[in-house]
Amino acid sequence: MSGVEVSNLSYSYGAKQALDDVSFRVEAGKFCALLGPNGAGKSTLFNLLTRLFTSPNGRITIAGHDLNSAPRAALAQLGIVFQQTTLDLDLTVRQNLSYFAALHGIAGRDAAIRIEASLDKLDMLERAGEKARTLNGGHRRRAEIARALIHDPVVLLLDEPTVGLDAAARASITEHVHRLTDDGTTVLWATHLTDEVHEDDRLVILHQARVLADGITKEVSGDGSLQETFLTLTTTPA
Repeated sequence: MSGVEVSNLSYSYGAKQALDDVSFRVEAGKFCALLGPNGAGKSTLFNLLTRLFTSPNGRITIAGHDLNSAPRAALAQLGIVFQQTTLDLDLTVRQNLSYFAALHGIAGRDAAIRIEASLDKLDMLERAGEKARTLNGGHRRRAEIARALIHDPVVLLLDEPTVGLDAAARASITEHVHRLTDDGTTVLWATHLTDEVHEDDRLVILHQARVLADGITKEVSGDGSLQETFLTLTTTPA
C-alpha cells in the first residue's frame, strides 16, 4: 500500500484555481520532492493533506486510510512540519518534545525513550537541555522534525522546511530527512529549490495548480540538469 496517494484533487479560492485535477502516488518508505515555484499550490495541497482544508473533489489516502471517510486513522499516521516554526521558545528542546508527546497520550518512560530516539535521529541529543530560543534556525528546524517523529508516524510531511536557512543548514536538514526513509518513513518534502532534490528521489513538479512532471528525478531531468528542466517547465505557460 502506498504511503500517500492523491487522486483527481482540485481546490479553488473562489475564482482562483489552486489545484486542478492533481494526482500522484508516493510508495511507502520513499522520499518524494514536491517541487514548484511560490504560488504553485504546494501549501494548498499540504492544507488538504492535513485536513486544514477539505475538498469535495478528489481523494487522499494516507497509509491506506481514506482521509475523508477515516480522518482520525489517516491523520494518526502523519508527522507534520509547517513552514512557520511552532516551538515554544521559552521551553527547552526536551520540554517541547515532552509536551507534544503528552498531547498524543504518550508519557513516562515510553515518552522518554521516544524523545531520546527522535533527538538522536536528528543529531540533537546534546542540545536537549537548551532553550529553543537559544538555538539557531537550523537546530530549531531539527528539533521540530524530531518532535514530528515522536508518535512514530508512517508519513512525514514537510512544507518548505528550509525557508530562511543558510546553505549549510539547508543541506544538513535535507540529508537528515532523506535518511529517515532508511527506517521506512515515507517523506513528502515541498520545496522550490532544486538543490534539495536527489537524483534518485521521486519527483512531482507542480506549477499553476497542475502536475507537470511525475517520476524519478534523473529520468525527469533526462540529459539536462533538474534546474534547467524545472525552469523550462515553469517559465512556459501551463
